[in-house]
Amino acid sequence: MANNNAQQVLEAHELNFAKRGLVWGIISGATWGLDGVLLTIAGYMAPFWLDSYSLGVVIVACLASAAMHDLFAGGWLVLYNLFTGRFAEYARTLKTRPGKIVMLAALFGGPIGMGGYLIGLNLCGVTYALSISACYPALGAILGVFILKERISPRVWIGIIACMIGALIVSYSPPGNIADYPNFYLGIFFSILPAIGWAAEGVISTYGMDMVDPDIAIGIREGFSGLILFFIVIPIAGFIAGAGMAGWNIFGGAFAAVQPMLWVAAAGLSGGLSYLAWYKALNMTGVGRAMAFNVTYALWSIPFALLFTKLGVYSYSISTQAIIGAAIITIGTILVVANPKELLKLRN
Repeated sequence: MANNNAQQVLEAHELNFAKRGLVWGIISGATWGLDGVLLTIAGYMAPFWLDSYSLGVVIVACLASAAMHDLFAGGWLVLYNLFTGRFAEYARTLKTRPGKIVMLAALFGGPIGMGGYLIGLNLCGVTYALSISACYPALGAILGVFILKERISPRVWIGIIACMIGALIVSYSPPGNIADYPNFYLGIFFSILPAIGWAAEGVISTYGMDMVDPDIAIGIREGFSGLILFFIVIPIAGFIAGAGMAGWNIFGGAFAAVQPMLWVAAAGLSGGLSYLAWYKALNMTGVGRAMAFNVTYALWSIPFALLFTKLGVYSYSISTQAIIGAAIITIGTILVVANPKELLKLRN
């Protein structure tokens, strides 16, 4: 009798643990959707946006915003790890092979992923950019075939095809008048880059990051990404665009203006929380369930954007077509990462 009671207590504890993991998964998706809205609001403030900017300078400004976001996210995570007693692990981890793999993954997730993500947010709008980027698990499944020698099941193929259909629906036309979004389709193109970058980041991380504390890995990933964007990507992009050191000037100008810097700092906090929640969900409820809730961030962007529009700090518009496309992408991605029938069967 005592053994049965002990077993029931253990099962109840594990079930509660898994349920809390689902909550963390929901938080990870909601906070990343909020992150995109906050970055979009900041992206339309001077000095990140001026009507006099050429397209090249707009792109450089987006990269400056991406660098600021990842540096803030990395800074918030340093504070978190400092207060949880993990700070010394940074130096130890960076000396190891897994730590170097984290930095390699950050190159794909940061300059390629976040850089393209911020440009997409600016040129085609938050829900459109998030919807396209949410296809990253489908691309990750395809990359996994070649790099990790994984096999794709029929369910996953259906999900991949659904993601493609949803992406076509989302990117078919901009919200409202095309004159209001002159670079909409270029923004859609750049929104594909985070899908590629985050897919590659996930595969590389899976390949070599098992021995790294996830909270430290996230801190290294964000900080290293921000440094590469700031010291290498921004100057190179500036010279290619014929804007010289405009990226650093915009970065410094955002701090001087205070308000845009505060919006990016808030976005960095939301993004850092999203990553922490994501990894907690992975640990507590499994990869499939965690990712299924995480990739709902495109849908979360809609109520958050409408909220800030109601508050008068943001002007948001979206077509019914885009909402349908975002929903199809979300459903397709869930099919890629998990069997829907198993998502809520926590006892097993």
